Amino acid sequence: MPFGNIGIGGLILILVIALIIFGPSKLPELGRAFGRTLSEFKGATRGLMNGDDENGKKDDAPQPAAAVNKQNS
Repeated sequence: MPFGNIGIGGLILILVIALIIFGPSKLPELGRAFGRTLSEFKGATRGLMNGDDENGKKDDAPQPAAAVNKQNS
């Protein structure tokens, strides 16, 4: 049984069930959390696909002597 095509009716059913389970006050909070999670997942996936590791590049880059002296003080 394929789950690829939910359709309008299935989407409405899912939203009604979520409204019943979580209530109207929690739905905006859940939506924001889901959106942030999806955004972070997309960013991480995009970084892996491009071979970019932003944290690794920043840590591997040589720092100027003035910046090193300020960090050690």
